[in-house]
Amino acid sequence: MKQLVNSFFFAVTFFSLSISSSTLIAQGNTSYWQQNADYKMDIQMDAEKHQYKGKQEITYTNNSPDTLNKVFYHLYFNAFQPGSEMDVRSRTIVDPDRRVGDRISKLTPEEIGYIKPTSFTQDGKTANYTIKGTVMEVKLNTPLVPGATTVFNMDWDAQVPLQVRRSGRDSSEGVALTMTQWYPKLAEYDFEGWHAHPYIGREFHGVWGNYDVTITIDASYTVGGTGYLQNPVSVGHGYTPPGQKPMPPVDGKYTWRFLAPNVHDFAWAADPEYIHDTYPGPNGMTLHFFYKNNPEIAENWKKLQPKTAALFEFFNENVGPYPYKQYSVMQGGDGGMEYGMCTMITGEREFGSLVGVTAHEVAHSWFQFVLAINENNHEWMDEGFTTYISDEAMNYVMDEKKPNPHAGSYRNYLYLANSGQQQPLTTQADRYATNRTYGISAYSKGSVFLSQLGYVIGPVNLANTLKRFYADFKFTHPTPNDFIRTAEKVSGFELDWYLTDWIKTTNTIDYAIKSVETKAAKTEITLERIGLMPMPIDLYVIYEDGSQELFYIPLRQMWGKKPNPFTELKRTVLEDWAWAYPTFTFEIKNGKKVKSMMIDATKRMADVNPENNVWEAP
Repeated sequence: MKQLVNSFFFAVTFFSLSISSSTLIAQGNTSYWQQNADYKMDIQMDAEKHQYKGKQEITYTNNSPDTLNKVFYHLYFNAFQPGSEMDVRSRTIVDPDRRVGDRISKLTPEEIGYIKPTSFTQDGKTANYTIKGTVMEVKLNTPLVPGATTVFNMDWDAQVPLQVRRSGRDSSEGVALTMTQWYPKLAEYDFEGWHAHPYIGREFHGVWGNYDVTITIDASYTVGGTGYLQNPVSVGHGYTPPGQKPMPPVDGKYTWRFLAPNVHDFAWAADPEYIHDTYPGPNGMTLHFFYKNNPEIAENWKKLQPKTAALFEFFNENVGPYPYKQYSVMQGGDGGMEYGMCTMITGEREFGSLVGVTAHEVAHSWFQFVLAINENNHEWMDEGFTTYISDEAMNYVMDEKKPNPHAGSYRNYLYLANSGQQQPLTTQADRYATNRTYGISAYSKGSVFLSQLGYVIGPVNLANTLKRFYADFKFTHPTPNDFIRTAEKVSGFELDWYLTDWIKTTNTIDYAIKSVETKAAKTEITLERIGLMPMPIDLYVIYEDGSQELFYIPLRQMWGKKPNPFTELKRTVLEDWAWAYPTFTFEIKNGKKVKSMMIDATKRMADVNPENNVWEAP
């Protein structure tokens, strides 16, 4: 916790301050439940044709209180076809993702992606299904009553698309296969119903379960990804224990078997030129690194390995223990994307960028993967919390010494807030009008949510909230309300107002020093609330004799007072300020002349007009 808490504090030049440094019930529902889907898959890969045949068996348990008459599957590869929703949206949005643009519309029949089911049964009997784009609806022969288990079997043919977005073959850096969103994936059903979202551009939500996956592929390919390899002696490629030789391939191919317990997705990548390194991580885990045999990047990938171990140590201490015994950092994809026990990142980067993208994607293991936040509905929680903690980690692991590692997130948010293009963070991920609005909202405004919460409740309370949230809700699908309730329990504050204004509205924060009047030995100060979002106020005052004082004005509806974040600075706690009152007036009666003052010298409050936060004596 020490690293995370200390990074909250930083010197403010203007003031020259001296600063010292069992799962609960998710969704607030006392009858919480979640579905379970155990996968067995056998994949026969034709790497030359970029095609494969799959067999899948899912043992599905209905833990809900509802009888299910149908189920939905995601067929993500179908997005990579001309005329798909992903294609059309990319060609009609005003600021398309440059990685996509109009590329899907130009794919040839040999370059498109597809997943084509050839048979489907429920408990051995054929069931009818309908495919529309990237979603398949199956009408169940036998309704699945609460508590019942059924077995779905599916055979399918598939083609790996030319790499466009996240998944695919022959990436821009020459990685042969990035196999993400590559199999028929059962959609999640939870307290909100089915989450059968089409694959348009954003991210994912999945069902917890155990995966048993075998992949048969040309013997020259090295494979890595989710899960624990069960037959390292058989396949070689850096897996075979010292002193042992791999088994010879059968018909020129190896069969790789991976088991992945208690995960909600499975991803893998393969390339005949992969270098495979291992490095010891904290708590007995093993880190795997897969990167192209390219001398220009090898040095950076070697240097990345101890930094990745340090990142895991930081996240373990400041969020909670990583629950698996392996993690793979793999060159692939089109930027950086998180998956179970692994990430796919582009590898031809400067060292700082390589560590930065790894930090962000590794941090997702806590929020996207173990907490399993719904990225379709609460993308700001996953991306924002990940951005927050990875910026903290980079500041520590890379010794960046940034006074505020989240300054970039604040700049981005303030740009959006003043642009007139904001949409509430409750917007479904695909419904943002522009990619820029989505990106700033999810990553930057989501990160500021946490950093600013530290301003409201204090950095120690924020650090403890993050750790308790992870401890209480890991392996569930917590909601924003679960998080804010955790913060309330840790801090003792009432915080529903904070969640409501920051997430459900586009209200902004704007406080001002309206007037300062000196009357004999007293100074009368009037502050003004201009924006609609309320906040508590830290007012920093410097007197002409050089002494300093902090005046703290709690927000009435918080029903609490944060600890003094600057223990070496005198703090005076004033009466609370109720939101409906547009102004707040108080007097300084110590006889000292005020030289200057500033609202929130730490700049952790996202005030959209900081110019009116400062006053200096004429």
